[in-house]
Amino acid sequence: MTSVERRTVWILGDQLSLRNAALEAARKGRDRLLFIESRKTFGKLPYHRHRLLLILSAMRHFAEERRAEGWEIEYHRLGDAPDMESILASHCSEHHPAAILLTEPNNHAERMAVDSLSAKLSVPLTVIPTSQFLCSQKEFESFARGKKRLLMENFYREMRRQTGLLLEPDGSPTGGSWNYDAENRATLRDWQKAEKPTPGPLPRKTPDQITREVAADLERFFPKAIGKADNFSLPVTRANALAWLEHFVSQRLPDFGTWQDLMVEGEADMFHSILSPMLNIGLLDPMECARAAEQAYHDGMAPLHAVEGFIRQIIGWREFVNGVYWLKMPEYEEVNGLAANRQLPRFFWDGETEMNCLRQVLGETLRNGFNHHIQRLMILGNFLLLAGVRPQEALQWFNALFIDAHDWVMAANVLGMALHADGGFMATKPYAGAAAYIGRMSNYCEGCSYNPDLKSGPKACPFNLLYWNFYDTHADRFANNPRTAMPVRSWRKRPESDRSKIVSEARAFLDSLD
Repeated sequence: MTSVERRTVWILGDQLSLRNAALEAARKGRDRLLFIESRKTFGKLPYHRHRLLLILSAMRHFAEERRAEGWEIEYHRLGDAPDMESILASHCSEHHPAAILLTEPNNHAERMAVDSLSAKLSVPLTVIPTSQFLCSQKEFESFARGKKRLLMENFYREMRRQTGLLLEPDGSPTGGSWNYDAENRATLRDWQKAEKPTPGPLPRKTPDQITREVAADLERFFPKAIGKADNFSLPVTRANALAWLEHFVSQRLPDFGTWQDLMVEGEADMFHSILSPMLNIGLLDPMECARAAEQAYHDGMAPLHAVEGFIRQIIGWREFVNGVYWLKMPEYEEVNGLAANRQLPRFFWDGETEMNCLRQVLGETLRNGFNHHIQRLMILGNFLLLAGVRPQEALQWFNALFIDAHDWVMAANVLGMALHADGGFMATKPYAGAAAYIGRMSNYCEGCSYNPDLKSGPKACPFNLLYWNFYDTHADRFANNPRTAMPVRSWRKRPESDRSKIVSEARAFLDSLD
């Protein structure tokens, strides 16, 4: 067999799956696997150090595992890979592969870059549809066709029917209901009455030699990256990722549903799985995670409301945000339906704020690159929404700081769900909340210099001021929305003097952010 007949399989850092479509199309002993740690790619944003450690260490481990299986590997580390284009050009010049096989990238900018690269390379570049998602783009387009706005619940039910998860032989949902979210909203007071249950530690591993080498490379090439390497302990191999899945299912899933919306100071992840970082780079498969949870229910190890809630996150929400992303790109990333134009506050980069809820959540973000979904939506996203921060700056910050962040993940979550910047295409109401919600679902208010019970004055919680200022600013837009009409009516019934005082104080607070 001549070298001309050999092909190159190019594997990206978020495609580290044995079900990688291009890898499945290749033949061991004939085709070569190519990995590139492009400094341009990994330096595109001021990424959290843990995100870089996760992806780069997982890439190197994945390559070494394939090498041990007998694959020929060509690997370019940060030190010899300034960008993708130059490495691919030199690779083609040296090896003259018959073709380069690539699984379609998961993000829009990367797909556009691949199209551009394809025209420049001296060999054919064959892009193969991804298998990392359960719902294809064409299937989602079919679901969305003719709809002015999309409801995730409808999509989720269709995904349940397609996968058969938690479905009875007659097609009805297990337990008689599709959604048990009403049972997954226990409050701080409920938690305190239950004697404050907390999960056992995750099965974290001490970084091995490969991860330590990545840490040294990052110190050389990205020394200013946020976060520290010495507290990194995420799984970087499939075996360790599976151990985290097993731990979640056996140790955390039983209590996950009850406490999934709770926020507790000093308990960064509560009963959450922390599986999304590994799912989003291919170390775990969505169906294996969902099936493992379903089996726990059938084995009597976890209650239905917890299992259904987790499965909804995996096959419902995760697939939904990916579908919306590809349905609306590239225009989606420029949406700004509420005309929000404030700059991102400086304290989002250092956590220095007197608002304890934000200080606690941002502290976790800056240390670990992770918060659970309610912290993201009702603390971070809520503040950015109420403060009128420009959606594109918020999206860039989320993409840079979170270990599970990829553009396809964050665009719809931030722009659509958190900031209502798409005009309600994804969410029927803005997720705006005052201090009462934070006090009900967390203990953050207990250590705060602001008073959550005060609606105005120098010690009033800024969330209270900003909440009412938000509805003052957007009253006409939300007055006829069934889900927001009540706060608008309540606001308009207040005496003019009260409204003027609250708006004035809110705007003074916002001016202090600049």
